[in-house]
Amino acid sequence: MSEVVLNDSNFAAEVGASKGVFMVDFFATWCGPCKMLGPVVEEIAKEYEGKAKIGKMDVDESHNTAGQFGVQSIPTIVFFKDGKEVDRTIGFQSKDALAAKIDSLM
Repeated sequence: MSEVVLNDSNFAAEVGASKGVFMVDFFATWCGPCKMLGPVVEEIAKEYEGKAKIGKMDVDESHNTAGQFGVQSIPTIVFFKDGKEVDRTIGFQSKDALAAKIDSLM
């Protein structure tokens, strides 16, 4: 299992109740930079399996959660630690930048 598919109904149980680091990619299927970021997020998910959780949330299917976290631009990556937001990035990010952020939170 690599990425966790998140939506409005499972977000609180998956992310809010999680311990440790959880990186969530808020994306849309029609978004060009999101498509570029997808494979990067998949690689991160594989490399950090067992160390950090990685999730993806389609903002078109999960308006409530995206709105709750004030996601206005995509891709937005939100980093959670023990269920609380601790950081976020907006726009395409390199694998190294994302890995460095996760490492700094662990």
